[in-house]
Amino acid sequence: SIICLRLDYFQRSTEPDRVLASDSKAYLSRYALGRDYHKVIRGKLKQLSRKISDHLVEQGYEGFDARVFTDSAPLLEKAFAERAGLGWIGKNTLLLNEHAGSWFFLGEILTNLPLPPSEKTKTNRCGSCSACMEACPTKAFTGPYQLDARKCISYLTIEHKGSIDEPLRELMGNRIFGCDDCQLVCPWTRYSPESSEPDFSPRHNLDSSTLLDLFQWTEDEFLTKTEGSAIRRAGYLGWVRNIAIALGNGPSSERILRVLESRLGLSALTDEHIKWALTRLS
Repeated sequence: SIICLRLDYFQRSTEPDRVLASDSKAYLSRYALGRDYHKVIRGKLKQLSRKISDHLVEQGYEGFDARVFTDSAPLLEKAFAERAGLGWIGKNTLLLNEHAGSWFFLGEILTNLPLPPSEKTKTNRCGSCSACMEACPTKAFTGPYQLDARKCISYLTIEHKGSIDEPLRELMGNRIFGCDDCQLVCPWTRYSPESSEPDFSPRHNLDSSTLLDLFQWTEDEFLTKTEGSAIRRAGYLGWVRNIAIALGNGPSSERILRVLESRLGLSALTDEHIKWALTRLS
């Protein structure tokens, strides 16, 4: 059996719309502001597994074997969660729940315990709404339920390790790690509950930092301040690349030009994007 669970992470105090509207601020996907969700959820799943096993033993049954996962194995997490009744797959390809929107993580417990199946969510409630597809900055949706990941800002700023195509750079705005636009406009996210998990609270003021402040982090600072954070996935050079693009999409000033020039020489990758920003701002 597969036990599918969700954990809410959204905190309204992070004011995503306000940060997106400020070209001097750095926008990071709201899931990445606190502690790495892999670590948080894996710990909770292991704890739950032990409690279930202990309960079975107390009731005179044998304990059970289990493995836990959260975005860390080739499992069809969204499909399994949909079959488990946790929601439906929306046009933005995310799992939507009528009581929680999409601001949540998924986790699974794989077990040899024979459990009765849950009832799959029967109704897709997106209807004629296409807000998510229309809001995508890079028009990464090729149609309902279809995403071209090569254009997705989340992919570009986190998983993509090379040069970002110039036509896409100016569409990224101030988004330096991930993108939430298709969630922010979804009508169902208005029902998202506030997360009570302290580990998901922002660290190092990442919910309101300026692009210039983050751009001036040394590699040691990056490694120190992203310890235990999902942000480290981008790597230091990816971090600098992304912020250089965001600075190039904002207003120019002598200080910004000076700071951009001061970071030349880190690598060919970062130099390419810094020079692009300098050209746009000069």
